[in-house]
Amino acid sequence: MSRRAAWLLFAVVVAAQVIGLAAFAGVREVKLRSGVEVILQTAPVDPRSLLQGDYAILDYEIAALPDYMADLPAGSVVYVRLAESESGVWQAVDYRDGRPRPDYGGTYIRGEVDARGWLDFGIGTYFIPEGTGRIIENAADVKVAVSLDAEGRAVIRGVIVDGAEFAP
Repeated sequence: MSRRAAWLLFAVVVAAQVIGLAAFAGVREVKLRSGVEVILQTAPVDPRSLLQGDYAILDYEIAALPDYMADLPAGSVVYVRLAESESGVWQAVDYRDGRPRPDYGGTYIRGEVDARGWLDFGIGTYFIPEGTGRIIENAADVKVAVSLDAEGRAVIRGVIVDGAEFAP
């Protein structure tokens, strides 16, 4: 391979990586800006990763499967229909093991059954500035503002700690 061809190959590989990262970020940004915003109640745990810094692991009240779905194997996709309560927190109204038909209406969040039999919505980890993990760990009430796209996929918009937006 000539020197020129090697440089061209290198440039193509770098360009592909940059385009891939930009596309990934763009898709997330579209979800944030165009999705339906819901507030979910959490039960946080605050571990620390030596490589990644502080983060909060968030379990959601709606992640517990109802008894009639307890037999679903790990990896099964479940759609949870949500409805807003008087307090502003969205609650689970119905669980479906298949994609709901468009004529059903409502707001849905998509989750996959994990190994422990709970739903994983892809929003279970929230990275925070180093040294601020204790704020979430010691909070009496933690909620998460989530943006849902048309497919029910979720992206975290922000965290609400004891009634105020988390901004350490």
